[in-house]
Amino acid sequence: MSANKHFKIYKPHGYLSQFVNNQTTRKNKKMLGELYDFPLETMAIGRLDEDSEGLLFLTTSGEMSEIVRSKKVEKEYYVQVDGIIDDEAIEKLKTGVEIGVNAEKYVTKPCNAFRLETPPDFPERGKRIRDERHGPTCWASVTLTEGKFRQVKKMTAAVGFPTLRLVRVRIGEETLGNLKVGEVIEVNQFEL
Repeated sequence: MSANKHFKIYKPHGYLSQFVNNQTTRKNKKMLGELYDFPLETMAIGRLDEDSEGLLFLTTSGEMSEIVRSKKVEKEYYVQVDGIIDDEAIEKLKTGVEIGVNAEKYVTKPCNAFRLETPPDFPERGKRIRDERHGPTCWASVTLTEGKFRQVKKMTAAVGFPTLRLVRVRIGEETLGNLKVGEVIEVNQFEL
């Protein structure tokens, strides 16, 4: 049995967090396997949807996947929202908001959230977000210990500030750091 392999990746916009494209409905979709020669057993730990970007862990260890996905490990997202998010909306994010999960109502757990006073210096995305003529935007940080399907996007929409761009910047103690879009780094372990 070979030793487990672990990878950090800056998942680009427009890629699915999977490796095999065997569904005809996803015929022209980009997969993570196109970015690096991963071992056959590699799996994404958690997911970022096609429109989301940022830090993603990959591993061949099911045990490591369970640890990272546990509610003990924080995941921080920088989210660009439509409009200038106010203190009231930030407070609602922090205390929990009602979102839909699997056709059920769900109240999110308390989390850390704040408005970023300076926009982060992310590379331009291939697909434009939108034109400035459509009104102002701003960035906020949201840090969760849970991960429901599209949770951050649903949370910002629930407080009246729809998400335009979402970038995961931290998982545990590991950060996006100086990774370039699409870059993959093999690591001995994750700092959680």
